[in-house]
Formats: sequence, C-alpha cells, structure tokens
Amino acid sequence: MKLFDPFGNPLLIKRLLFGVFGSFFYIGLCVINRLRIEGSDKLRQLPTQNVLFVSNHQTYYRDVMAIFHSICAAKWGYGRRLWAPFYLLWTPARLYYVAATETMKKSGILPWLFSLAGAVTVKRSWREAGHDVQRQVDVSEVGKIYKALDFGWVLTFPQGTTKPYAEGRKGVAQIIKDQQPIVVPVVINGFRRAFNKKGLLLKKRNVDLTVTFKDPLNLDYSAGKDQIIAQIMDAIEQSDRYRFPHYTPSLK
Repeated sequence: MKLFDPFGNPLLIKRLLFGVFGSFFYIGLCVINRLRIEGSDKLRQLPTQNVLFVSNHQTYYRDVMAIFHSICAAKWGYGRRLWAPFYLLWTPARLYYVAATETMKKSGILPWLFSLAGAVTVKRSWREAGHDVQRQVDVSEVGKIYKALDFGWVLTFPQGTTKPYAEGRKGVAQIIKDQQPIVVPVVINGFRRAFNKKGLLLKKRNVDLTVTFKDPLNLDYSAGKDQIIAQIMDAIEQSDRYRFPHYTPSLK
C-alpha cells in the first residue's frame, strides 16, 4: 500500500483533507441545493490510472468538489444522488485536478490546503494577474500533469476560465497526444447560478445542479491539436453548436 503520492504528499493526509472539505461543500451541494449525477456507472469501468476528465468550468472550487464527490460516491455504489456522505470516510487518494498557480496563491491558507488535497498547479502561459500574456509553456509544469496521470485520475478544465464558451486551450490537446489517456467529458450546470465565482459563497438556494459523465471520447491521438480540442469542446458542450443552437448557416 502506497503511503505517498508522486509529489511526496502523504496519501492519508490527502484523504483526511478531502473528507473535511467534502463535508463542508456537501451542504451547499445536496442540502441547500439539489445535485443530480448522470452517467456515474461509466466510472466503474475505467482503469485506475491515465484517465483525464475534461469539464466545462463555472466556479473555482465548487466544480472540483462536486465532480470529486460524484467520483467518490460512484466508487461506493451510489447512483444519481449522493444521499448520506458515508463515502467521505474513505475517499480515493488518486484524484487530482489542474489549477492555475496564480489562483491557488490568492487567498491565504485555503488554496494551500486545496493543493494538499489534490491540486496540480501550473503556470498559465496566456494569462497572469488578470492580464493577457504570451510566454513559452514550462515543460516542467506540464510534467506534473503527466506524473499525476501515471498515478491516477486527473480533472482539467480546458478553457482555463469560468467564462462560458471561452476558447479551449491547445495545451490540453498536446497533453492528450503525448500521454494518450482515456478522456472522459464532464458537463456541469447550475453552479454559476447557485454560487459566487470562487464557489465558496451561496448566491441562491434550491438550484438544480447537475454533473454528467459522458462516454470516453474516441480520439485519434495522431490528429492535429485543433481537431482534438474541437472534439473536446463539443463534448463538454462549449462549442458554437451549443452556444448558437438555433443558428443555421445560410446556403449559397
């Protein structure tokens, strides 16, 4: 039985932290609001490592916790509802999510604890301190994601922002080409209405929240990055097909 993850973090501490965070977030997800999970049965058929979850993004932290809750509950045989959170007594330790280093350094001790609970922090190559930038991708940063995939499951948000229908980042496509993971699309809804941008404060009660796990994508790993990211964005319902559902191109 492993005691530490590839980053040197004690797995027992990680389980305990996720149990504490999970208990706190459970109330907003399932008591004050109503979380429904679709497709969780698909998770039981996945291997224990090299699985990449790609999702749309609506809040900084609540999205992550809702998806992690759903994954943990599926391991315990839960269905569409979380019900009593007994699954928090022993949570999977091989779950990670990709977060911007800048975001995780903003709010004192909380982001640091989130990091211990499973964040893989990377420096964004396109944005810093609220401004657009252009810089080379740090290979060592990307290597963290590869290391996490070799050890378990990783959740990432290809848009890198909570803004809806934002462009997907090609770096995610490059990771997929290099690592060739199983890619599982996730679609979330309702979180933007129920919580503030960070996902820590309640905005509205009795909101229907959904987390939907789709079938793993049938990807051509040799395809171009544009093609791969376009397939991902469509799968997580952030493509123009979903943004302009009633638009029909004129025929000439």
